[in-house]
Amino acid sequence: MVLNLALASLRYRAAASLASFVAILIGCGLLIACAGLFETAIVLQAQPQRLAATPVVVGGSSAFKLPDEESEEVPYAERAGLAADQLVKIGAVQGVQRVVPDVSFPAVLLKDGAPAGTSVLSGHGWDSAALGGYVLRDGTQPQAPGQVVVDSATAEAAGLKAGSPVDLAIDGRKLTLTVAGVAEPAQPVTAPAFFFSAPDAQQFSPHQGRADLAGVFPAEGVDAGELAARIAEQVPGVSVLTGDDRGSAEFLGVDGSRLPLILLAAVFGGMVLVVMALVVSATISLTVRQRQQELALLRATGATPKQVHRMVVAETMAVGVVAALCGVVVGSLLGNQIFATSMSIGIVPDELVFRQDIIAFGAGVVATLVIVYAAAWFAALAASRSRPIQALAEASIPSAKVNPLRRMGAVVFGIATVLLAGTTLFMPADTASAIGGPAVLTGAIAVALLGPEIMAYVADRFGPFVRRVAGRDATLAVINSRARAVGFAAVLTPITLATAVALGNVYSETTAQKAQIAAYADQLKADAVISTAAGGIAPEALAQIRSTPGVATASPLVTSAGWIEQPYDGNGSDPLRLLGVAAEDQGGTVLATEVTQGSLKNLTGDSVALPEAVADDLELKVGDKITMRLGDGAQAQVTVVALLDSPSSYASMVLPVDLLTAHTTSGMAAQVLVKAADGSDVVSALSDRLKDWPGIAVGGDDALLESFQAGADVEAMINYLLAVLAIAYAAIAAVNTLAVAVLARRREFGAQRLAGADRGQVRRMLFIEGGIVAVAGLVLGIVISLFTVLPMAISTGQIIPSGPIWVFLAVVLAVFLIIWPVTSLSARLAMRKSPIEAVTLPGQ
Repeated sequence: MVLNLALASLRYRAAASLASFVAILIGCGLLIACAGLFETAIVLQAQPQRLAATPVVVGGSSAFKLPDEESEEVPYAERAGLAADQLVKIGAVQGVQRVVPDVSFPAVLLKDGAPAGTSVLSGHGWDSAALGGYVLRDGTQPQAPGQVVVDSATAEAAGLKAGSPVDLAIDGRKLTLTVAGVAEPAQPVTAPAFFFSAPDAQQFSPHQGRADLAGVFPAEGVDAGELAARIAEQVPGVSVLTGDDRGSAEFLGVDGSRLPLILLAAVFGGMVLVVMALVVSATISLTVRQRQQELALLRATGATPKQVHRMVVAETMAVGVVAALCGVVVGSLLGNQIFATSMSIGIVPDELVFRQDIIAFGAGVVATLVIVYAAAWFAALAASRSRPIQALAEASIPSAKVNPLRRMGAVVFGIATVLLAGTTLFMPADTASAIGGPAVLTGAIAVALLGPEIMAYVADRFGPFVRRVAGRDATLAVINSRARAVGFAAVLTPITLATAVALGNVYSETTAQKAQIAAYADQLKADAVISTAAGGIAPEALAQIRSTPGVATASPLVTSAGWIEQPYDGNGSDPLRLLGVAAEDQGGTVLATEVTQGSLKNLTGDSVALPEAVADDLELKVGDKITMRLGDGAQAQVTVVALLDSPSSYASMVLPVDLLTAHTTSGMAAQVLVKAADGSDVVSALSDRLKDWPGIAVGGDDALLESFQAGADVEAMINYLLAVLAIAYAAIAAVNTLAVAVLARRREFGAQRLAGADRGQVRRMLFIEGGIVAVAGLVLGIVISLFTVLPMAISTGQIIPSGPIWVFLAVVLAVFLIIWPVTSLSARLAMRKSPIEAVTLPGQ
C-alpha cells in the first residue's frame, strides 16, 4: 500500500522528480566513469603493434621494489634493457625456439633538412622486423651499411621506394641512406619503423652490448603462457609479458600512466561522492520540505511516522533506481570522453585502452543507490517525526534552525578544514596540495549542514543594505530569503561547492606550478638553450657549440628520476629528479645552486652532488659513497662530491651528464645549456653556427622555463580536469534545485499578482533573491578556497597566490549565468497560468 501510494504520487511531482533524476543520473555516470578509469589503471591494457607477432616479450625489470615496502613497485622512468648474458639464459630455457633481440634508437625522417616527423625511437635492426611480422613488399632486406628498409606507411607518405635515397637524422647527424626495401607489418602500426643492417644497428645503438628487449618464439606445441612462467622463474631480474601486456614493453608511457590514472580516478571519485552526496541530499531535502503540508495531512488522517518515512524513501528510491540504471549509459559515454580528454592532454599515452566492464558499472550503481537511500532516509526522518499540527504550521514557514546533530557535524567539518589548512603550512610544497586539497570539500560540507541558518543570517544582517541598493522590489525578496531559508540553502550548497572547488583547485595548482617551475629553473642558469627535435645532439655539434666565439661554457642537460637506495631516501612513489650536467670548468657551471661543501669540479665519473637537505636527512657528507637506483633500474655506486643549497621542495640530485645519459632510453642529450662570456650575444652566433644540423633550435633562457613548463602542464591538467567536471556537476545541480524551488511557488506568485504586482515586479523580486544566494555562495566559496590556496602559497614561499585573474572573474560570471537565466525561465513557466488558476493549484 505504501509503495503504491509512493509511486502514484510521483506523477504529481514531475519537476521535483526530474531534478532528483538528473542529479542522480549524472552523479552515477561520473562514478561509473571513475570506476572505469581505476579499472584501466589496474589492467593497463595496450595492444602491441610492432611486437604483435611475437608471443612472448622479455624486457628488463620494469619497476623498482621499494625497500621499505617490497610489495609496492614504482615504474622506472627509462627503459630497462637486457644484458648479453640474460639473452643467453633466455635462449637456454626449455621450450624456446628462437630469441630475437631488439634495439631501438632515434631515427627521424628529414624533409628539406628538417624533421618530417616526431623524434620517436624508430630505428631497429632488420632482425626485429620478425617481431611485428613485417614482410617485404618491395626490394630486399638491408644487407650492407648505408641501407635501410622503411615501413609501408612511411614510404607511401614520403614517396619512397626501393633504390630511393632517404635523409634520416640518427645520433643527431644527417645521414643519406639508400632504401633497400619497403616492408608491410602484419597489422597496422602507428609509429614509423626504419630497419637497418646488423652493423648499422650495432653502430647506432646508444647502449652497446645491450638489447632493449627480446621477442621469444616458443617451440612447436609449447604454450606461450607456460613458457613465460618458465622464463620468469629461470631468468631473474626480467619482466616477461604475453597477450596485451606486451604493449607496455613497446610503449614506454603505459606503465608510467598507472599512478596518474589511479590518482585521477581516486581523487575525482572521492570528490564526486562528496559532491553527489551534498547535491542529492539538498535536492531531496528540498522536495520533502515542499511536501511538508501533504505529509502533515497524511499524519493527520492516520498514517504512522513509519509509513510516511517508508513512503518518502520508496518514492526517492524509485526515481533513484531508474536514474542509476540510465546512469550506466551515461557512465559509459562519460568514461570514454574523460579518458579521451586525458589522452589528448598527455596524461595517458595514446596506445592505452580504456577498460570499463561489469565491475565498474556495478560499483557505480551500488554507490549511487547507497547515497540516494541515505539521503532519502535522513530527509524523511524529520518530516515523519513531526506532530501533525506542528507540521501543518511549519508547512508555511519552515524553521531555519538546524538540529544539534547537523550543528555538531558542521563544527567537526569546520575544524577539519582548519586542521587541513594548518597542516599544509608545515608540509613540503611538493606534497602540500595532497593534504590541503580536501579542505574545499570539508568546508563545503560544513556550509551545507548550516545552510538554512547561514541564509537566515545573511537576510537578517545584510537585508537593510540590499534594500537600500536594490530599491523597493528588494523588500519582499529579503523577507522571502529569510522565510524560505531552508529552500534557498539547497541552492546555496552547489553554488558554494562549485566556487570552492574551482578556485581552490585552479589557484592551488597554478601557485604550486609556479613554485615548481621556478625551483627547477632556478637551479640552472643559461644565456642560450639549444634543443633538438632529431633525437639528440651529436658530439660533433657539442664541440662546435663549445668552440663558438663568446661561449664561456656549454653543458648538455639530461633529466631523469631515481632514488638513493642505500641509505634509502624513502621517496617511494615520488622519486627525486635527476639532473645530468657537465663538471665545472674554467668557464664556470650551468648550475645556479650554491655549493655549500665540496666542488662541482669533481663532478666526473661515478659521483653525485646532493641537496644539503637530503644529505642531512640521510646523515651523508662529502666523500661518502652511496648506492643510487637510476631511471633504467641500474644501480650505481657514486661518491658525494658536493652539497647544494637546493630548495627544500622540488630539489634535484646532480650527476655527471655522461653517467646519467648512459641510463636514459634515448642515450643522448636533447638540450645544451650555454653561458656567455662577457655578455656576448651567443644566441645569434650559435644560430649561424648550427644552422646545418638537423632539427636544432637555439633560444634564450626562456626556453629552459618552457621545457619545465611542458612537464608541469601535464600534472596541472589533472587538477583542471577535476575542477571542470566537479563544477559542471555542481552547476547542473544548482540549475535543477533552483528550477524546482521557483516552480513550487506558483501559488505565491499568483497571490502577489492578484494583490497588484505585475509579472515584471515578481521577476525582479526573484532576480534579487537569486542575487542574494549567488553572492552568498560566492563569498562562502571564496573563503573556503582560501583554506587551500593560502596555505599552499605560504608553503611555497609566496604570500600572494599565483594565477590568472580571469579565472576568478569567470567563476563569478558563471555563477550569475547559472542563477539568473534559470530564474528567468522558471519564473516564466511558473507564471504561465492566470493568477486565479495559480492560487487554486495544489501544493505551496
